[in-house]
This record gives sequence, C-alpha cells and structure tokens, in this order.
Amino acid sequence: MHFKLIIALVEDSTTEKVLEAARAAGATGSTIINQARGEGVQQSKTFFGLTLETQRDVLMLLVEEHLCRTILEEIAEAGHFDEQPGSGIAFQIDIEDAVGVSHQIQTLSQVIEEEL
Repeated sequence: MHFKLIIALVEDSTTEKVLEAARAAGATGSTIINQARGEGVQQSKTFFGLTLETQRDVLMLLVEEHLCRTILEEIAEAGHFDEQPGSGIAFQIDIEDAVGVSHQIQTLSQVIEEEL
C-alpha cells in the first residue's frame, strides 16, 4: 500500500470543518499543529505596529494514494481555498515508507477494494 501526506494550512476557525470533510472523503486520521503563522501574496495589515492576522493550524493527514486527490479536493472545498484569498492551502507529498499504520492499512484495504 502506498501513502501520500496531505499538508493543509487553514484558519483555525475552519479546522474542524476541513477535518470532517477529509474524514468523509476517506481520511482515517490526522495530526494538528496549532498556532502557526503564515503570509500570502498580500502582507498582513498592522494596527499601531501590531500585526492583525488570524491563527492558522497545520493539518497533516497520511492517506492512501488512491484516495488522496478526492480528499485534497474536499479539503479545498470545505476551506473555501479557491474562493477566498488567504483562507488556506493544501498540498500532497509522496511517502516512501511508513510504520505504525498497520491498523489503518486493514481499514483502508477494504475501502480501496470496494472502489477498485
């Protein structure tokens, strides 16, 4: 079984909605890193020298490669990535090997067999 890592950077207010969409699309788990900061094309506005920016969360999801594109698209839709600038970004990275996921492999094997 081959895996991909989806990394999504989202506003903390949309984290739960994005995670629910990913799980509904087939993700079996996630890791969340809170209070990340980021900047896009437009720099953050300041108020008396204080930066006005929302907190971001980093979501990491190790997913089976056949489910990856569907999960990525559902994440983008749930987070409104293409509709609202600065709402988030998600991308996938190939994973050469992983350990500690044997319990997920059993569940994913059944899902993949049904889809193929």
